[in-house]
Amino acid sequence: MKDQRRHGYGRYSYSNSFFQYEGEWKEGKKHGHGKLLLKDGGYYEGEFVDGEIVGNGFRYWAHTGNTYSGQFLYGELHGHGVMQYKDGRKYEGDFCYGVQEGHGLLTNKDGQQYEGSFHVNKRHGGGKMRFRNGDEYEGDWILDQRQGHGLLHGADGTVYEVREQTHTELPYTE
Repeated sequence: MKDQRRHGYGRYSYSNSFFQYEGEWKEGKKHGHGKLLLKDGGYYEGEFVDGEIVGNGFRYWAHTGNTYSGQFLYGELHGHGVMQYKDGRKYEGDFCYGVQEGHGLLTNKDGQQYEGSFHVNKRHGGGKMRFRNGDEYEGDWILDQRQGHGLLHGADGTVYEVREQTHTELPYTE
């Protein structure tokens, strides 16, 4: 302890018993490398700055079995990272305050892949979908749906120009 504040390496169990921290301290705050254990079995291991989860780290969620390795900002997934879902899906790309935002590669449990733009956890903007049968669709997406102009490259070498349109049904009024 330095001036009655934690300094150096140590372990601390919080009074609420939900958290336990083991790692580096600086002037009474978690700072440097450490591991924050949660009572449910989940944990975060990585960098801390002035008591906050900031920098590179690894997070495990016990209730879902999902893991994330990458950048954090104030405890949120923020920057580049890899989210591995227990069901076999995997997302590698950009996160903004906990959501998939920007460029990324999403692989589903069957091996089908989408690479391109994401907005609020959905395929949105330009992207390419690689299907298990070898076909590829390259074009625009809006909220997880193909939209507008695109090209479908068949596994057999054929190429189709595709125009997708989202139809919104409006209620009938008299």
